[in-house]
Amino acid sequence: MATSVYTINKGINKPIEFKGLKAQYIWYLGGGLLALLILFAILYICGVNTFICLFIIVSAATVLFMHVYKLSRKYGEHGMMKTLAKRSIPTELKIYSRKTYTNLCKRK
Repeated sequence: MATSVYTINKGINKPIEFKGLKAQYIWYLGGGLLALLILFAILYICGVNTFICLFIIVSAATVLFMHVYKLSRKYGEHGMMKTLAKRSIPTELKIYSRKTYTNLCKRK
């Protein structure tokens, strides 16, 4: 039995990269594959034809791989988290009372 050796880390202070996937996208791909494994088991137990199960799982896995690699290329190591955080920042603040400003003036 041949053993395979994969290089995971590229150096100190560089992100983890495995076969082109960076950082958290490795975990996304692993979670997606685990979900597909569970889906296959459910379909097989429900009595769906094996070839139909395989077709569904292989096509879903292809879409999963393409999507995760696309996210990894587009956003990089921290880009998707930054993009999601940027959405939660309000574009403007509305204050309907002058109480805030009058309290600031009284402190001086």
